[in-house]
Amino acid sequence: MGELLNAIVLAIVEGLTEFLPVSSSGHMILTNKLLGYSPDNQQIITFEIVIQLAAILAIALVYRTRIAGLLGLSRKIEPVQGFSIAKAMGRKLNLAHIALGIMPALLLAYLLRDIIKGEGFNQLPVLLSLVVGGLYMWAAEWLADSRKIRMTAETVDDITYKQAFQIGLLQCLSLWPGFSRSGSTIAGGMLVGTSYRAAADFSFIMAIPIMAAATGFELLENFAYIRGSNLPFFIIGFIVSFVVAWLVVVLFLKHIQKVKLKHFAFYRFFVAALFWFFIMR
Repeated sequence: MGELLNAIVLAIVEGLTEFLPVSSSGHMILTNKLLGYSPDNQQIITFEIVIQLAAILAIALVYRTRIAGLLGLSRKIEPVQGFSIAKAMGRKLNLAHIALGIMPALLLAYLLRDIIKGEGFNQLPVLLSLVVGGLYMWAAEWLADSRKIRMTAETVDDITYKQAFQIGLLQCLSLWPGFSRSGSTIAGGMLVGTSYRAAADFSFIMAIPIMAAATGFELLENFAYIRGSNLPFFIIGFIVSFVVAWLVVVLFLKHIQKVKLKHFAFYRFFVAALFWFFIMR
């Protein structure tokens, strides 16, 4: 029963943090430490891959009509409860925008994969990235709010190819574990002239292929650690992560104007303090 409870706790943490700009990796390291799991525990490493996959499927559900449109499977775009998206007429976002947004990080991740896995997840780099990432987000929002950056993309359909590529370049910051993929892309979007909402929409849509590719590859490498005896552990984690991630994304998009990036920055500083107290000392 204790293991199943741990699965629920880890899945809730994953679902809550994967798509918010707070760093899911930093939270998972801290949570595993508090639950007594070793960083080398292969079952937990595989479990984290499975619950991350659940979170990806949840966001795919949220943006299902937009994805269908991008793939040419549907011309109709229906509103999803909790937020609205652009109408089909005049829709500009296409697969080329997504490709430009994901290529830089995928290429750099492939070139630096050994360094990232070897040194990136050490405690000090993660702690520093929580702080630096928070400062980056805070600065990006301040520049956007002070009108020092001219906003040219009110919705995700207004994002240009150049902006998509620039956001993709800034997404490379998320290869530093603890920095946050959504934090780097949402703040990056605001730095290149998109609105907060447009940056969030593009960040979430872009997350689906890039995270699915990375998670799918890792799952194939670690699939042997999913056995009949621990199957309930993985199933419960998958379901909980899926439900929590779906709720988080819908609520975040619904209340996006009320929750500023600086609020997430302050929270990251708090998590960094916890990280220092429980892990670094």
